[in-house]
Amino acid sequence: MPVITLTTDWGWKDHYVAAVKGAIYSQLPDATVVDVSHDITPFDLNQAAFIIRHFYPNFPKGTIHILGINSEASIETPHTLAVYDGHYFIAADNGIFSLIFDEPPETIIDLDVLQDSDYFTFPCRDVFVKVACHIAQGKPLEELGHPKTNLLKRISFQPVIDGNMIKGKVIYIDNYENAFTNISEKLFNSFVQKQDFAISFRSAAYRINTISKSYKDVVEGEMLALFSTSGLMEIAINQGKASSLLGLKIDQQVMVEVGTKH
Repeated sequence: MPVITLTTDWGWKDHYVAAVKGAIYSQLPDATVVDVSHDITPFDLNQAAFIIRHFYPNFPKGTIHILGINSEASIETPHTLAVYDGHYFIAADNGIFSLIFDEPPETIIDLDVLQDSDYFTFPCRDVFVKVACHIAQGKPLEELGHPKTNLLKRISFQPVIDGNMIKGKVIYIDNYENAFTNISEKLFNSFVQKQDFAISFRSAAYRINTISKSYKDVVEGEMLALFSTSGLMEIAINQGKASSLLGLKIDQQVMVEVGTKH
């Protein structure tokens, strides 16, 4: 029986998580349901996509992912199943797929699934659960709707090279208040090579001239930059909260300058 994951912006206070899990277990008593996160900032597709794209490869092929972020359907954002990298993703096609996938999915299906209620505000329970259970039972995907070729594109900001500088930005703040940027290790290494460099943000007072391997490479309370398992540059403070203490917020510019001594 495939694993079913849940990633939503519902929080834990209300009945939504339990209702969806109950609906799954009612159809698949032996299902394995994994709560990834229900603390996504409401309607924040970028935050959700960051989490999803970095957790899903750790699950086995065939895992089914229910994405409950801004999930009501409309003509512009239909309910959709996308098969990508051997995984099944169920969501409203509101741009979230384009933020998760680096390549076109193997299969895209515009879902046409009758729900059991006349209410359209809870599609994760009334539509997505039925789709997930259908897949888990090994039934044909063609029975779920109609194939389509395109997904709604939502363009994520990419770092740019301007002269001797990479200009990126903060794209995610984790629970420890470490700030993840959109500057990848691959881009950094190819651009910097063996040159001197300085990582800067906010003002000249905040400059980092080396890449650490771990948080404890610096003394407690000191800021550092490293490449985490995400493959992205992270600005952190050893045993501290970089976002609060350094004023690093989402969309804050982070720059890497090369070629001069700092």
